[in-house]
Amino acid sequence: MSRIDERHHRPADSRQNRVETETHGRWPETAFAAVVLLAAAAGLAFARPAAGLLAGSYGWGTALLFLLFGLFTITMGYARPGFGHVSFDRVAQVSSILVLGPYDAAWINGLASLIYPWHRIWTGIPLGTVVTASVHNAGMTVIVILTCGSLYAYLGGPIPLLSLDLRIGGLLLLLMLSMQSVNDGIMACMMYFKKLAPSSILNFFSMSIELASVPLAILVAIVYVRMDLAIFMLLLFCLGLGMATFRQFAEIRNKLEALVEERTRELRHKSLELEQQATHDKLTGIFNRRYADEYLQREIESSRRYAREFTIAFADIDHFKQINDHYSHAIGDAVLCQVARILVNRCRKTDVVARYGGEEFLLCFPDTNSEFAEQICGQIRLAVENADWSSIATRVGGDLRITISFGIAELGQDSHQTTILSDADTRLYQAKNSGRNRVVA
Repeated sequence: MSRIDERHHRPADSRQNRVETETHGRWPETAFAAVVLLAAAAGLAFARPAAGLLAGSYGWGTALLFLLFGLFTITMGYARPGFGHVSFDRVAQVSSILVLGPYDAAWINGLASLIYPWHRIWTGIPLGTVVTASVHNAGMTVIVILTCGSLYAYLGGPIPLLSLDLRIGGLLLLLMLSMQSVNDGIMACMMYFKKLAPSSILNFFSMSIELASVPLAILVAIVYVRMDLAIFMLLLFCLGLGMATFRQFAEIRNKLEALVEERTRELRHKSLELEQQATHDKLTGIFNRRYADEYLQREIESSRRYAREFTIAFADIDHFKQINDHYSHAIGDAVLCQVARILVNRCRKTDVVARYGGEEFLLCFPDTNSEFAEQICGQIRLAVENADWSSIATRVGGDLRITISFGIAELGQDSHQTTILSDADTRLYQAKNSGRNRVVA
């Protein structure tokens, strides 16, 4: 049964899967849990038999037995990373329906769900979190069992279950599917209030446990009704050993899954780092020459194919060699980084800025003619000239003035990568020879 798990803050898995909750004042979840419990209480009040609390002819010893069985199957659960908590409580729920009837099965298993979370207080779980888990799980358990069990009984499902035939098998299949649907529907609402994807409650592994729980529940019900108590207790003992073994296997599986997930994250991180290193300049963080050349080739082909305008510009920091020689390469690196930031901030998001050489940058302007590119480069030139270089200047104990020159070339009908780069480079040298700190287009 999918439920709130008071221990974790992850999406719930299935069945005695519990959606963990660290509510901590998250009132929508708590309010929804209260609504679910009130709806369950109303259902029990409506279906309550006139003779007393127990609807059947059995005594309180039988009710206590199934209560303890329900608590045991909840305990035989395991935390599944990312999917909450999975257990075998559907075995107790279905078998109690088939032996006691839907009303008694509902309140007994609801009471087990209400009791179970409270021991978490001694492990440091906040009281509000435990209350929300207890209230929600109890209310949902009652609704699922009372609604689906009553449908099973209304359609002629035998209680207690003594034998099986094709018709009864179909009714049991309907019972299983209806419990699954109602449970997941309530859980989807809780996931909405927790702002988690409702699809996170679906998991193939936990659904397999759900399917395996129903045949076990049928076996428990038939053995309880038709066999001696000693045989029934032996069956429960064997089931307990099986559940405990499966729990150990599942925990090992979870550890392996967590290890694989961790290694996958590490590999993905390394892959992103390698990709970053392959396409970005280590010092400035902008694109490097390798990426710029590949981008330039693709963009030139695309622009020529679709008759789009395309312009590039070479930018070179004026007198950069003197900065390195007079101050240090560390100061030169600081200047390069600040100039790179200015270039990126002043260009459009569709533009590409790359470090093409030592102090040389390549700017690519798709869907742009040379006149507009000249305006952009002019604004960048002024931004560099008027930038605040005091943070770097104080490190050298003097005044620092940085300027930059641009050479612009537009893609022509007969242009290719080599010629457009050559044209931009020629105009950059014209800007340098004309006094620097200027744009030549």
